[in-house]
Amino acid sequence: MGSAVIGGTLLAQTTANSYVPAPALAAAPGKIVVIAHRGEHLHHPENTLPAFQGAIDAGADYFELDVRTTSDGKFVIMHDSKLDRTTNGTGEVSKHTFDEIRALDAGAKFAPAFQGIRVPTLDEALDLAHGKINVYVDTKEAEPQQLVDTIVRHDMQDHVVIYGNPFFLYEVLKIRPSLRVMPEAYSPDICKFLDRGLHLQVIAFDANDFKDAVIDVAKQAHAQIFVDRLGEADKPESWQKAIEQGANGIQTNLPAELATYLRAHSLATH
Repeated sequence: MGSAVIGGTLLAQTTANSYVPAPALAAAPGKIVVIAHRGEHLHHPENTLPAFQGAIDAGADYFELDVRTTSDGKFVIMHDSKLDRTTNGTGEVSKHTFDEIRALDAGAKFAPAFQGIRVPTLDEALDLAHGKINVYVDTKEAEPQQLVDTIVRHDMQDHVVIYGNPFFLYEVLKIRPSLRVMPEAYSPDICKFLDRGLHLQVIAFDANDFKDAVIDVAKQAHAQIFVDRLGEADKPESWQKAIEQGANGIQTNLPAELATYLRAHSLATH
């Protein structure tokens, strides 16, 4: 696997520099987008700028990130509600100021080579992405107006999908109806209800709701299907089955390998 990872990454790096991402959801028919879960985090600390650059180098079409808000109202990128797992800090993200979180080390626990890496801001992540890759914004805790303003300030409104709870996404659409919001599918009935309320262009699926009855609702709504293939499902046979069931995008922990697989089957966007 090691040589495949290196080979796939090197091949991706030769093409990524000249790649300009299509607008979110505008991949050519029959092509599948690669979504790098928390960035390329097998070789870089998750949800950090090196991980996001790694996703670009791997040939991904999106990197996924998680947005949280500090006690003084600033956006930082972190999956967990607590600082403990990925930094040298402890306690809730929401109970620490921005300066307190920026003083932490977000890389040393992953590997000594990444010592000194900081928890990034959403501004930094969008700045890195601009002109290079789309962004899958998983909103853990964010104020709608502030999120929309941040995305627009970086001219990324055409290059993001926004995942979150339906009530939050409804508020986002009230502010800027053209943004692509993406709730979880959950079930056929819920999926129908969400489409009526949000006029969905894209719907998120995980292992629990990626089932034929729910997929059919998404297809009837003419919404794109972004599905997680993580953990044991993150392998070629599961990727292929998801594609055959109708996936338009696959979220993976193995972006270089998935990009290589899609290129080999003429399914890659670039």
